[in-house]
Amino acid sequence: MASTLHQFYAIAFEENLSLRQLAPVFPTARISAHDLYLQVEPDGGLYVFPFGAVVTYDVPTERREPELARLFHLGPKLTTQVIREDYSVLEDPSFSTGIAEGMLRVDKFTPARAGIVALTMAQSAAMEYYERIVDQLFTRAASFVERLERRGTVPVRTRALYRFIGQAISTRSEVLTVLHLLDKPDAAWDDPAMDRIYNDLRAEFDLVDRYRALELKLRSVQESLELLAEVARDRRVLLLELAVVFLILLEVAIALVEYRKSVSGASRVAAASIEAPARSSINRRAMLTPRPLLLESRRERYHGELVGGASDYL
Repeated sequence: MASTLHQFYAIAFEENLSLRQLAPVFPTARISAHDLYLQVEPDGGLYVFPFGAVVTYDVPTERREPELARLFHLGPKLTTQVIREDYSVLEDPSFSTGIAEGMLRVDKFTPARAGIVALTMAQSAAMEYYERIVDQLFTRAASFVERLERRGTVPVRTRALYRFIGQAISTRSEVLTVLHLLDKPDAAWDDPAMDRIYNDLRAEFDLVDRYRALELKLRSVQESLELLAEVARDRRVLLLELAVVFLILLEVAIALVEYRKSVSGASRVAAASIEAPARSSINRRAMLTPRPLLLESRRERYHGELVGGASDYL
């Protein structure tokens, strides 16, 4: 029997895919808890995974594009920027199962083995998408940390920082959901050959090392965000304390102004109360003085002024 080359093609979207919503679109498909499988004539197949990956094998381009168009018809908001990968599996009865020359070689190609290859490729495509997202998060976190190193503080407006923190938490949660996808499928436990295929493909696509690198980057981003959040919180606390001190000083200043006003008003009232009796006593004395005496005193004062003026003239 001659060798047969089986071509796999994987595509990963940013959005997750609901298998239940896809059931009406692919009425003849077989749906399980982990994937949707549609047989494509004559000998191909299409796998849809809920984490946003689609894998086809032995489906030519002119046959594959209409099937993908059905997905876009169901979800018109699916992103056009996707991850695409392809891989080849060579079937030959004389081969022993394993990786050779960058290609999986199997002695027999079965639907179950095709499912193992499709799952591994879907995981690899989804991993590449998350690698890009985590790299963007890592770059943004580095920019915030660089600003903190250069200026010693975070931006006054922290909305962008908090939105970035929320995005990082959401991405981390999505990446953690991929962790269970790296678990060995049930079919690999029953067939030693499938178990070897799965392990070889995981090593071929570096799934374990790539996931560990994702975890390290996410952990670094998380530590940076915790530091930035703590600095932002300390700054807010400092601003709040300064505002409290300012309000206290303002209240003390207002109290001092009111006190000075009250003291000034009291002193004016006291001075007026002292001056009023003195004026009344003078007026009373003037009223009690006899009129002849007043005229005499005025006459004497006038005579004295005339004598003084004459002496000055002489």
